[in-house]
Amino acid sequence: MSAIITSSSFAKLLWPGLNSIYGKEYNDYPVEWEQLFEKNTSDRAYEEDLGLSSFGLASVKSEGAPIVYDTERQGFTSRYNHVVYALGFIITREIYEDDQYGKVGAQKAKALARSMRQTKEINGANVYNRAFNTSYVGGDGATLVASAGGGGSTSHPNVAGGTWTNGVATASDLSEAALEQAVIDIAGYRDDRGLLIAAKPQQLVIPYQQQFEAHRILGANGRVGTDLNDPNAIKDMSIFKDVTVNHYLTDADAWFIRTDVKDGMKYFERRADQFEMDNDFDTENAKFKATARYSFGWSDPRCIYGSPGA
Repeated sequence: MSAIITSSSFAKLLWPGLNSIYGKEYNDYPVEWEQLFEKNTSDRAYEEDLGLSSFGLASVKSEGAPIVYDTERQGFTSRYNHVVYALGFIITREIYEDDQYGKVGAQKAKALARSMRQTKEINGANVYNRAFNTSYVGGDGATLVASAGGGGSTSHPNVAGGTWTNGVATASDLSEAALEQAVIDIAGYRDDRGLLIAAKPQQLVIPYQQQFEAHRILGANGRVGTDLNDPNAIKDMSIFKDVTVNHYLTDADAWFIRTDVKDGMKYFERRADQFEMDNDFDTENAKFKATARYSFGWSDPRCIYGSPGA
C-alpha cells in the first residue's frame, strides 16, 4: 500500500512561524506535446488506421488490345492502444485539520496535476526519442525513421513491393547542408506504388540544446560559416513554417522535420485528465487521485524525416 501522509511527514506545517515553503512552486514550460502530434478523440478501447496501396502508372494500350486493370491493396495497420495513467496521494484527517498554512492539500493537488502533465509530455516525446530504436516499430514493422544513417530500420517496406527511406543516408548533425539534403529527400517522397507525392517540410523539431544552432542556420541573411555573399536559401525560400524546441527530447543531437503528409503523428484522447477525491469511512483519511487514458503513435511515416545526429 502507498505511504500515507501523516502529521509526522510535515511536522513544521503544524507550527506557526514559517516564512516560506519551497520546492513546489516551480514554473513549467508551456504544453509542448501538442506541437508534435495531431490531436484526436476516441470512444473505443483502441484505434486503428489502415493504409491503402493506390494505383500504379497507366500503360500504353495498343490498338485492339484490352485495357489493363489495376487494383488497390490493403496496406499496413497502425494500432493505437489507449493506456491508463494514474497517480494519487493520501493524507490523514488530522494533518488536514492542523495544517497552519493550508498547504498540504492544495500544494499536493497542484503537484499531482504537474506530474500528470509531465507524464504526458514524456510519453509524447518518447515517440520521437525512440524513432531510431528497433524495439519500437510501427504498423509496417519499421522504426519511425528508417534509413541507412539512422541506426534503426534501414528502410520502410511498400505493400506493393520495394522500399523507401525517410532519414539521412549518413548520420548528420543539424547543419545547413543537412537541412537542404533533407528538403531534397522529402521532395522525392513517393506513395506505395511509386507515384510522386507533393510532400513538403513544415516544422523543424529540435531538442533545446540545438536552439542556438537552428537560429544561426535559419535566421541569418547569408550562408552560415562562410565569407561568401550567397543568400541563405532556406530562409529566403521560407522552407519551414515553424521551429519547435522540445525540452523532453533526450538526444541532444537528434533532429526531425514534420511534413504536411496527413495521418502521421497522432495523439488519441480516450479520457481527459480527471481529478477526484474521497474519504475513507474507517480511517477518515482523504484520498486524492488523477487519471487519464490516451495513446501516442504514428500511421504514415511519410509525415516525418529525421537524423540521430552524427
